Amino acid sequence: MKNIEALITDGGNITIGAIYPIECAATAADSHNAVAMLVRRESETLNALLKRLDKAIGKFYADDEIVDEINGD
Repeated sequence: MKNIEALITDGGNITIGAIYPIECAATAADSHNAVAMLVRRESETLNALLKRLDKAIGKFYADDEIVDEINGD
């Protein structure tokens, strides 16, 4: 999960947990902005969610595109 590792090394963070009314979400932010916000899918394992988060962070690094499933963007 190289993109998560790079984000954290650069001072960013990830969070996994409930964000009302969402039962489980994974978010990533650099020191300034949200980078990715994902909603855990039904029957999705935590490992699969982390892999999707890593991919979404990679998309941000490559295309400067934020993946936002929480706010419907």
